[in-house]
Amino acid sequence: MLLGDDVTRDKTPLTKQLINSFTKTGAATLAVKRVPRQDVSKYGIIDPAKQVTPGLYNVKRFVEKPDPQTAPSDLAIIGRYVLTPQIFTALSETQPDSSGEIQLTTAIDILNQTQRVFAHEFKGERYDTGNKLSWLETNIKFGLRNPEIAGDLKKYLKETVFAMKSTK
Repeated sequence: MLLGDDVTRDKTPLTKQLINSFTKTGAATLAVKRVPRQDVSKYGIIDPAKQVTPGLYNVKRFVEKPDPQTAPSDLAIIGRYVLTPQIFTALSETQPDSSGEIQLTTAIDILNQTQRVFAHEFKGERYDTGNKLSWLETNIKFGLRNPEIAGDLKKYLKETVFAMKSTK
């Protein structure tokens, strides 16, 4: 499962990395990435039991948007998952939170009680496009890397910055 507000970039695509981990373990595997401690309340966070191999964690529990003071780690769940079909049973057992939402993190925690769930630490680039500014920044960064449009985009950005400076 891929969530659209996370864009990732690495030599080996993150989804392929997760499939490789799933093939080794035979268990549900999701992507995590370290975030600044003050940002943990924006994410589902794992409580790692132990590191099985470098970058692959067996998980004790999953906590949705914890307080930074009590968060079990700084390993945030990012929008990439390889799940087993039992996730649908776990989702049906998940109670809505205080806002009325059924949280996937809570369902994964329920799944983790009946089968192992692993967390794969992603070391590549991650772009959170869940807000307007980061969405725009991500598009500009990828546009500047694209040889087909990079030149025109640089020219546009320079003209825009110059125009803004001229009007001050």
